[in-house]
Amino acid sequence: MSSLKAFLNPIKIENKEVIVSNRFQEDGKPVPFVIRPITEKENEQLLRKYTKKDKKTGQEVLDRTAYSHALVAAAVVFPDLKNAELQKSYGVLGEVELLNAMLTVGEYAKLSQAVTELSGLDEDINDLIEEAKN
Repeated sequence: MSSLKAFLNPIKIENKEVIVSNRFQEDGKPVPFVIRPITEKENEQLLRKYTKKDKKTGQEVLDRTAYSHALVAAAVVFPDLKNAELQKSYGVLGEVELLNAMLTVGEYAKLSQAVTELSGLDEDINDLIEEAKN
């Protein structure tokens, strides 16, 4: 039987640098986004925040788009999406809105893919959402 040491001192998942675009450059080199893994506790909070009761049916409905955008924004460590100057330069308020204004569809997809992989969601995220709801 194993000891609890492995659970008391797990290997930490390090933040990851991701080049999502060559458009963001400094000294002629692309500047990476830095992302972190999302914990299950954070994921549960996001699921609760974006799950609403349908007034007609009484069923709980997850706004998948808002949830997935919030999940990606929560994982971004750099650039600081809360930075007022950065938000102002894109004419938006909020981290999700900033990412949506900053990135093209392909760039966003690349960032989203990196976040889901780092957080261990490389399985079909829709299956995991359904599992979490049940």
